[in-house]
Amino acid sequence: MKNISRREASRKIAIGLGSLAGISSLPVLGASHEKKKYGVALVGLGNYSNILLGPAFAHSQNCYLAGIVTGTPSKATEWAAKHHIPSGNIYNYETFDKIADNPDIDIVYIVLPNFLHAEYTIRAAKAGKHVICEKPMALNVRECEAMIEACDKAGKLLSIGYRLHFEPHHQEVMRLGKEKPYGPINLIESSLGYHLADPTLWRLDKKKGGGGAIMDLGVYAIQGARYVVGEEPVSITAQGILRDKSRFRDIYETIFFQMNFPGGEVANCSTTYSSYVDRLYVSCYKGYFSLKPSFGGNGTEGETSDGPMTFPVVNQQAAQMDGFAQCISENRRSPISGEEGLRDLRVIEAVLRAADTGKKIKL
Repeated sequence: MKNISRREASRKIAIGLGSLAGISSLPVLGASHEKKKYGVALVGLGNYSNILLGPAFAHSQNCYLAGIVTGTPSKATEWAAKHHIPSGNIYNYETFDKIADNPDIDIVYIVLPNFLHAEYTIRAAKAGKHVICEKPMALNVRECEAMIEACDKAGKLLSIGYRLHFEPHHQEVMRLGKEKPYGPINLIESSLGYHLADPTLWRLDKKKGGGGAIMDLGVYAIQGARYVVGEEPVSITAQGILRDKSRFRDIYETIFFQMNFPGGEVANCSTTYSSYVDRLYVSCYKGYFSLKPSFGGNGTEGETSDGPMTFPVVNQQAAQMDGFAQCISENRRSPISGEEGLRDLRVIEAVLRAADTGKKIKL
């Protein structure tokens, strides 16, 4: 398959997701609740907000777009007109903290470059708002812990933007991993990558992105293996590859890594910014199950030893926000909480140490 740019991938994601088909595990908030819908402010109006999150509100049962935060005046004007956002609900990064005084906004959704996730999550919590933070949760474990502490101290919920927890094919592989209808799991192959050509993008800047593809795409590969097994890895080995030094500076172009789990399961994973790959394959004692494409959002397809998986297309972003709204309504932690994001950063840090040193890293 040909390599694709991030812009092309974003466009295909938007086409592939379709409209919300309904998820039985996410009921609509009932009339007994004080508020049927929760107001969300998007912080950062880049491609993901523009192409996916903004349109997703039209399919949300429990959330609506109440406000925006942007440093670009032209975007503020465009979004206000398109989404009917009142001027009092539009902020820039200097006025962000005034969001504390706005009762229309219940949830702040952080959609900024990775190096700003911790700062704005903590500021949102101090402003008394619940928080959704896009993946990866932060640049390192220390930042994740500070984000969790800030939200706990403020008595607000924190969720990470793991949209695939609300995608039916991925929900099915979670079920198959837990119930083991094909016997014990032996081997997992989990990979995501695409061609990222522009060396000026912040994702290729280690200080802003945190480490290249492992932070951006590798999170999906890690998540896939972790939620199939249902346990945390106990050791990690990794190999970092760097061929194009003019494009990749201080980060690996490609990383292959292996995760060993307590029950003996092994996950062989890869992530890259120079090739297209998108699959999750699980080999069991009596069969297999697989998603290909899996993580990228271009339209998931799956099969098992017994035949193809057939599930409806859902709007993952709407379902994700609705799930978080339900958690707020029921005053319970999100299943994709800050602690879940922290676990992935622990793995990422171990992967990078293993690639740098050539040693097995124990967790």
